[in-house]
Amino acid sequence: MGLDFAIEELYATGWSTLDTRDCAHTANGRVYPLVDRVRREFERAGYTLTIRFVQLFDCHRAEWSDAAGAPVGAVVGQSDQEAAVYALAQMRRQSARVGA
Repeated sequence: MGLDFAIEELYATGWSTLDTRDCAHTANGRVYPLVDRVRREFERAGYTLTIRFVQLFDCHRAEWSDAAGAPVGAVVGQSDQEAAVYALAQMRRQSARVGA
């Protein structure tokens, strides 16, 4: 997948780059949130985000759950940063569908 793809997916959800606190920049200047910022975004939406390394598949798995601890979604990435950004994009898509 790659970090660039995850960032593209996040941008496609309408994520704003106006607040660049706790963000990084790609080589071509695109802004994306760091893992701590992503965790805060999940908390504001009422979810808990966990990211763990899965050694068997050499990947990072980001999972989010609701306040009751029920799983809501999960994604994988090559790094914790990639998994976090992609998870945020997917959570934003899910929230948009639920709110529609």
